[in-house]
Parts: sequence; C-alpha cells; structure tokens
Amino acid sequence: MSDLSLLQILLANLALLAGACLQGVAGYGIGTLAAPLIFLISPAFLPGVMIINAVLLNVLMLVRNRASLSFRPVRYAIGGNIVGTVLAGFTLTLLTEQGFALAFGALILLAVALSVVGYRPHLSDRNSLFAGGASGYMGTITAVGGPPMGLIYQNETGPRVRANLAAFFLFGSCASIVVLAPAGYIGVSEMKLVAVTFPGVLIGFWLSGLVVHRLPFGAFRPIVLGVAAVAGCAALLRGIFAYA
Repeated sequence: MSDLSLLQILLANLALLAGACLQGVAGYGIGTLAAPLIFLISPAFLPGVMIINAVLLNVLMLVRNRASLSFRPVRYAIGGNIVGTVLAGFTLTLLTEQGFALAFGALILLAVALSVVGYRPHLSDRNSLFAGGASGYMGTITAVGGPPMGLIYQNETGPRVRANLAAFFLFGSCASIVVLAPAGYIGVSEMKLVAVTFPGVLIGFWLSGLVVHRLPFGAFRPIVLGVAAVAGCAALLRGIFAYA
C-alpha cells in the first residue's frame, strides 16, 4: 500500500462509489464500471481488492432485497460458476504481469460486446448454467462478472434481479477468493487496501437506496459501456507496450 498515493486511493474510492451505486440500482455494475477504472489507477487493486469489496457489497444487497429472492435459477448459475472459477484459477497461475494486462483488457471488451450484442436469452436453468460459468471465469480474472448474468436477467423485474444477482455474486465472489488466495492474489496488503476503499462502496450502496426507484439502469448503460470499452482498450495497450 505504501507504493500507492493518497490520490490513487481517493480515485479508487470514487470509482467504487459509482460502481456500488450502479449495482444497488441495477443489480450488477460495480465490476463493469469500477474495475476497468481501478485497473488504470493501479493494477494493485485487482483482482483481489475489487472482489473482496464485491463480497461486502453483495451481503448488503442481499439483506436489502432478500424478500424477492428466487433460489431455483440461482442454484444453476452457481453450478456453472464453480466450473468457471476453477478454470480461471488455472489461467491465473499461467499469466505473467503482461499476460494479466492483456487478458484483463480482452475480457473487458468481451464483457462490453456481450452487453451491446442485442442477444436476449430468456431466464432458464440451462442459460443460468452457462451464464454462471462465463461470469465465474471473467469475474475471477477481471472482477467483471456482471454482463453474462445481466443478459439472462434483462427482462426480469428490478427487485428480483437485485435479489438473485446479489445471491449469485456473493457466492461467486467468495468462490473467487478461495481460488485467488492460494494463488497469491489476496494477502495482507490487499486487505489493507480493502480497509481504505470500502468506504466508497458503503457510500455508493447508501446512495443507491435513495435513487433506486428514480434512475433506471438504462439511463446509465451507454456511459458504463463506454467507460468500460475505453478502459479495456487502455489495458490492452498497457499490456502490449508497458510490459514489452
């Protein structure tokens, strides 16, 4: 943490605040919005710090929306998530610093593509299984696991989306931690960074409660995807040139 400046920590808090607020409104979004920005601030925040903050946020989300939880589709998504997370763990053991930057950028751009492609799969057991696997793989490596699940929940009502996705992402984030900790991506320094960045998540979650019925996710979607696309391209360029 000593290598990070106060400005970097403040900027990370602002990114997490915006992402947590977005997730509180839409059911997902902290990874899609905050993770690409945080990578540009410092790769030290990813993936461990981001994912631990996601765990804490999803606990809050699940408590707030627990009355709307429907567990059947969630359990199939969790099954897929386990497979995707394990595969991501193997991938991370093979990645160099340059490889991580390249993989991060490529998966961010894939997440954006999934969000804008216009494909509208319905919520089913099979689609939940596949979306959960894709989310687990992408989320473990980049902390951006929302878009695959967002695709199959795009036609569902707000409370159900927020409750089911909170339950899924809570499990998925915990599974990612189980994989990341032995791989060396979560340690004492990451926990210190969580302590100084969680205030941003907490404030963002609180703000989402004030605007959840006033600001639909559709109003933010172009901005979120635009930010993610730019940051994904920047991560690719960093991987190509900075570590060459």
